[in-house]
Amino acid sequence: MNESEITSGIRSVIHVAAYFEELKQSARELADRASASKRGYFTPDEEEAAQGLLVSYWQTRNALFELITSFRTDTELVEEDRPAVFLTAFAAALLLVDAARFLRDTVHNRPLVRQKLNEPLPQFGIEGGVYDHVQQSLLSARNAWHLYHAIEYFEESQAQLRERAANSQLDPVMQIVDRLRHRLDVTVAQFTRVKLRTRASQIVRKLACSLLGRAMYGLQKWGGNLVADRYVRLGHRPALPADVAGRLRSLLLPGDVIIVRKEYALTNYFLPGYWPHAALYLGNVRLLQTLEGGVKDEHRPRWRRLLKAAGDGEDRVLESMKDGVFVRSLDSPFASDSAVILRPKLQVSDVGRALGRVLPHEGKAYDFDFDFRRADRLVCTEVVYRAFEGIGDVSLPLTVRAGRPTLSGSDLIHMAIDNANFEPVAVFAPMLAKGIVIGNPAVKVLVAGERG
Repeated sequence: MNESEITSGIRSVIHVAAYFEELKQSARELADRASASKRGYFTPDEEEAAQGLLVSYWQTRNALFELITSFRTDTELVEEDRPAVFLTAFAAALLLVDAARFLRDTVHNRPLVRQKLNEPLPQFGIEGGVYDHVQQSLLSARNAWHLYHAIEYFEESQAQLRERAANSQLDPVMQIVDRLRHRLDVTVAQFTRVKLRTRASQIVRKLACSLLGRAMYGLQKWGGNLVADRYVRLGHRPALPADVAGRLRSLLLPGDVIIVRKEYALTNYFLPGYWPHAALYLGNVRLLQTLEGGVKDEHRPRWRRLLKAAGDGEDRVLESMKDGVFVRSLDSPFASDSAVILRPKLQVSDVGRALGRVLPHEGKAYDFDFDFRRADRLVCTEVVYRAFEGIGDVSLPLTVRAGRPTLSGSDLIHMAIDNANFEPVAVFAPMLAKGIVIGNPAVKVLVAGERG
């Protein structure tokens, strides 16, 4: 793992910890409203609130699972990075356990709310039984055993970990661990019972790694066990082939929308459509300089900072991920298995205006609520929406899902298929077609993906 990936993980855990507190308050209010009623059913407003809560919780939970399973074992880390990776993954696990236990404490004895949280949301790919699934996984002895190694490492290495975290970006992560450590009550008796039923000692011998290695392996196995195999495949590292990445890079122009898919990613299954994630291509310093004429005066300070950041000649994107909205390297969206390039149907001057307008959103948090009514937090496709809506002839209609106005990657793909607002430039989707497909033939590939 590189330094930027570790920093992104740290930011994600800190952000999710704060967001979970908001989610808990919403859950309390919903449970109290439903419990106070004697009518035995949800009003339409309560129905929307419950659906929105379920979407937000499931997406936040998935983000933490993906974070844990993406972190690698100690044999692949340089020595100085190991404490940061472990603490971040351990804090993510604690947040997941705390959220599950909070859910149980809040709704388990409230049948109306519990039943609602078990209902499916097919428009988000959420199957029925979410609440029951979470609680069963929480009580699993096998899963408890995997966490035991992480607890053991933390207890034995606590002094060194605290020294590493002090006065650094890890300090808030250590605060999360201290606040939630009591939520893990995996006992020696639990560990012994499950060890007798598994070939645990054989697994550890095969790993032939340190206590930290066993701790990281345990966290990854715990995260993987709590979701279906079709959602996570440990060890899969999505990346476009070098020749494909080079060809797509040569086709990109500032303002292009890059929509990507990672196989075995949880977000594939809990967002609408085949293409779940989007990034906005900004370009490199040479390309960006050609757009300066369209940038409004109030946006020029941010634009100058972007030009300075792109001074190394590297291609940049504006991308919202679980750690927030940031200008990133093109390598970020290209760390995918499939990619589509869509081009807005705008004049060059309008593209500069759109990019200048969206740049002030940099640094905002990720929006796990998928709610376009607020702009203080942005989901990935909202970056595209905030850039282009109302520029030239572009109009991006929002679709209400779980009571919230949204724009999905699938919505953008359908616009390109219908030749509205965007046109397809190229698509690389090895599960759908061979090689890179360019221009109008790309539409057939996009249609095939949307048909599933």
